[in-house]
Amino acid sequence: MARKTLTYRETREGRDAGKTFFIEEMSASQAERWGTRAISIAAKSGIDLPAELLNSGLAGFAVLGLRAFLSAPFHDTEPLLNEMFECIQYVPDPSRPELKRRLTESDIEEVSTRIALRQEVLDLHLGFFKAAMQSIRSAASAALSKAETILNTSTSPEPSEPLSAAD
Repeated sequence: MARKTLTYRETREGRDAGKTFFIEEMSASQAERWGTRAISIAAKSGIDLPAELLNSGLAGFAVLGLRAFLSAPFHDTEPLLNEMFECIQYVPDPSRPELKRRLTESDIEEVSTRIALRQEVLDLHLGFFKAAMQSIRSAASAALSKAETILNTSTSPEPSEPLSAAD
């Protein structure tokens, strides 16, 4: 099976409006190394990490979140941020996507486009995790709803006839 890919077209106003980019998933080994390095950097930065995250590669990074990763020193994270852009190619002519090419510095002119592209790279690699989390949330919600129903249901039988004052 081929790696997952997606085409991203910048729709916001600005210098990158209308530009098209092609994003291809990292190989499994590269993604695992990337995720493990990201978690390691986050752990070294003093962030409290549950032990199970430390051995879970890219999925663990997803749980950890980009916020924790970005709290690490930039000199540690810069190589990983740069590596994300190795997944992205520029498509100068969207009518001829086969002419896509490696990014050059002038291909992206807006910081917001860079951030959006990073998000797309993460989404492409972590889509499996999002689906799993949604499934877990749905199951948890159903279990909570069932528990609330049980707790709100009286376990004592209702009296068949109202008690009178004489009883």
